[in-house]
Amino acid sequence: MNTVILEVRSLNETLADAARAMKSGRAEREARISFSTPELLWKVLTAKRWELLKVLCGAGPVSIREAARRVGRDVKAVHGDITALLETGVLIRAPDGRIEFPFDAIKVEFLLQAA
Repeated sequence: MNTVILEVRSLNETLADAARAMKSGRAEREARISFSTPELLWKVLTAKRWELLKVLCGAGPVSIREAARRVGRDVKAVHGDITALLETGVLIRAPDGRIEFPFDAIKVEFLLQAA
C-alpha cells in the first residue's frame, strides 16, 4: 500500500530519520510529511480539506472544477484548499494540469503528552 503519513515531529527528529535511512540504504514504504506543531498540521489539514482528500482518494487525476463538484463546494474555495495541499505535497499536479491524490491511504500521527 502506498501511504502518506502526516506527522508532528521536530526538525531534529526528521533529519535523524533521514540520516538513518541514508545509512541503511533502505527506502521507506511510506511518504512522510512532517509538521513542527499540531497547530500547523491542523492549519493545513482542515475539515474541508480532509473531506476533499477523502473524495480524491482513489479517484485518479481530476480537474479542480470536478473536485469542487464532488464535494459540493464553490470552485474558488476548493482551488484555495487544493493550492495549500499541493504546497504541502499531499496532492500533486498531473502533466495535463489536473490534480491527484497519489496515495492509496493517508495516516495522521501526533502525540499529546503532559508537559
